[in-house]
Amino acid sequence: MTAGMNAPAQTERLRRRNDLWQQLRTTEPGSVTFERTLTELGTLTGWERRRILAGLGLQEDHGER
Repeated sequence: MTAGMNAPAQTERLRRRNDLWQQLRTTEPGSVTFERTLTELGTLTGWERRRILAGLGLQEDHGER
């Protein structure tokens, strides 16, 4: 658990993270919604864009599967 974060807050953070991943999987890469979601997930997790895209099977230069 993250220091200073209680169990309900940690659970909510994990739910939000999972929701964002699911949203990315069902949104068209390159769309405004995709980019906003990708940015939010990066902020939440501290991961770089390239790492998130790789987790989706996408590449930075193409933004396509």
